[in-house]
Amino acid sequence: MKKLLSSLLVIAAAGSSAWANAAPFTLTSPDFSSGKLLPAAAGGKPGNDPACHGQNISPLLAWQNAPANTKSFALIIQDPQGKNGLGVTHLVAYGIPATTQHFERTALSNGKGFVKGSEAYVGPCPPPTLDLHYYTFTLIATDLPTTALPAGLLREELLHRLEGHALASAGMVAGYQAKTAQ
Repeated sequence: MKKLLSSLLVIAAAGSSAWANAAPFTLTSPDFSSGKLLPAAAGGKPGNDPACHGQNISPLLAWQNAPANTKSFALIIQDPQGKNGLGVTHLVAYGIPATTQHFERTALSNGKGFVKGSEAYVGPCPPPTLDLHYYTFTLIATDLPTTALPAGLLREELLHRLEGHALASAGMVAGYQAKTAQ
């Protein structure tokens, strides 16, 4: 009995040690640090909206340590302060193959490497006020095959379809502020 108990304790200790040492699922970018500002070029292109003063260049994003049984990823970029607090979705992408570990600069702007949801990458264009808007980048590892979902899903539709299929998430938050008139 003592030998069995000792063996079980060794196995339990080894298992919890392996779990405690597992590297976390992370999302990073060489273009910005979480909690810092997005580069100006990531902002939306000038047009009818004076708040847009960027080049709509999506930032380089990289991730590592996704769960072992990941089959695809989904990526959502959102400004929860946009539209006076109602929120603005800046990207809905999914069907990203599990073998993908990064998006090069402009890939999200050009719609490469994923199934486009209702929104392709649209750079930030917050109102020209003094308040700073924050943009959440959420990468979701899923157990769904890359072809499981149809194109054109809204953010809410995607989240509903991912229920029971989301394995883990990684995220970053970045600020962006419109140029103010001088």
